[in-house]
Amino acid sequence: MSINSIDHGEITDMKGKYEVSDEVVTDITECQRKAAARRRIEAMREIRESGLTLEEAKELGLIH
Repeated sequence: MSINSIDHGEITDMKGKYEVSDEVVTDITECQRKAAARRRIEAMREIRESGLTLEEAKELGLIH
C-alpha cells in the first residue's frame, strides 16, 4: 500500500475514535527496579574486574 492510496476520510474517522482513556499507562514495578539495580551492580563489577577506573568507564560510555 502506498501513501497515496490511503483515504484521508478514513484516517480522520479513526482519529476521532481514539480516546485518551484507551491509553495504558505503565509504571515501573518493584521487580523492574530491582532488575535494573542488579544490572548496574553487575556492570560495576565487570568494570572493576577489567581494571578500568570510574573516570575511564564514564569516558567510554560504560556508565552514566
